[in-house]
Amino acid sequence: MFTRRTFLRSIGGVTAATALASISENGIDRVLAATRSVSDSPEKLAADESFWREIQQSFSVDRSIVNLNNGGVSPSPRVVQDAMARHLAYSNEAPVYTMWRVLEPQIEAVRQKLAASFGCDPEEMAITRNASEALEICIFGLDLKPGDEVLTTNQDYPRMLTSWRQRERREGIKLNLISFPVPPPSMDDLVSRFEKAITPRTRVIQLCHITNLTGQIFPVKRICQLGRERGIEVIVDGAHAFAHFPFKHADLDCDYYGTSLHKWLLAPHGTGFLYVRKSKIGKLWPLMAADKKQDIDIRKFEEIGTHPAANHNAIAEALTFHEGIGPERKAARLRYLKERWARRLEAQKGVRVLTPYDAQQSCGLALLSIDGMDHGKLGTHLWERHRILATPIEHDEFKGLRVTPNVYTTIGEIDVFCDAVEKALRSGLSA
Repeated sequence: MFTRRTFLRSIGGVTAATALASISENGIDRVLAATRSVSDSPEKLAADESFWREIQQSFSVDRSIVNLNNGGVSPSPRVVQDAMARHLAYSNEAPVYTMWRVLEPQIEAVRQKLAASFGCDPEEMAITRNASEALEICIFGLDLKPGDEVLTTNQDYPRMLTSWRQRERREGIKLNLISFPVPPPSMDDLVSRFEKAITPRTRVIQLCHITNLTGQIFPVKRICQLGRERGIEVIVDGAHAFAHFPFKHADLDCDYYGTSLHKWLLAPHGTGFLYVRKSKIGKLWPLMAADKKQDIDIRKFEEIGTHPAANHNAIAEALTFHEGIGPERKAARLRYLKERWARRLEAQKGVRVLTPYDAQQSCGLALLSIDGMDHGKLGTHLWERHRILATPIEHDEFKGLRVTPNVYTTIGEIDVFCDAVEKALRSGLSA
């Protein structure tokens, strides 16, 4: 078991008071030292609150709020905030020099770090402002003709559906949506639904690596292979996947992948990346115009005009923080927090969790559904009465409350959430 004594011993050469003061300031070096001293398995360590307390102290979050809506955007640890502030201050000394000539070239080091983490060539990695921008580059950048069909699910992210529907209205392509139960009976079932929905006119498949509604993980590699065998382009929406649970590009074998980094990587708000297989770069148009000489250069997707270098440079600190914790440890902790609230609440009458417990199909994001409950009113009640943030989900086929803790979330906060929901079940939303 990891204890505070173990932690302090692991950073040898400093007093306890000095160590704890340093943790309070930013914590990254002490967190890294702590993780190096631990030999427990990720699953065993997931429940060790003494260990995770040191990670939690790296954040400057408001502890009067129980924030279980980290799926939208997460707070960054102090080390990331400090890096961004430092870069921004330097930028403003003389931006035409300090931002453009000194800081902007550092994007290449960030590109290399992100590519190494994702498992691809740096020349296939474009740094964007979010998953929406990354995916819209693909959505609007592929050449399609009237009558061509695009296949995705009715649980795809709303902005992506809006983008395809604009092409549908403007260019006469056709968007086809498939449905699937929550949770699905199997991964095979998900593959089968895509396969059966393919027509001779299908030119593009888009799918979520993990859905934003229920946290269902998809068998991405199998669906990519399905498309490749038929000459169909496959775009993967990884907005909620990268740095949420461990994987590499080889596990997906996709040609296009877009993600946000301000969710699970804890990077500065307004950061993301787009992966495009090198052989596909030349045929994909950028969202904003680029010179012809950039046709096969991944950087053509970064032509967005003046932008802050501080945001994308501080991604490097977020990667260091993430890798210091360890992707396996992080995923195990997120699954542990999910199971702590899900198992407890699902024991109550009329309560269901619409997310599989299988580690291959889910991680830290899950959907709570209560029979007869107005989940929008439940979300309002939890905020107004208990200062708890969670996300009401209203879909045509299901409804619920999305719960997304993160590494700074404490076991106590999970229990406060459970207590509040159980009270609402017993006494109603007016109590």
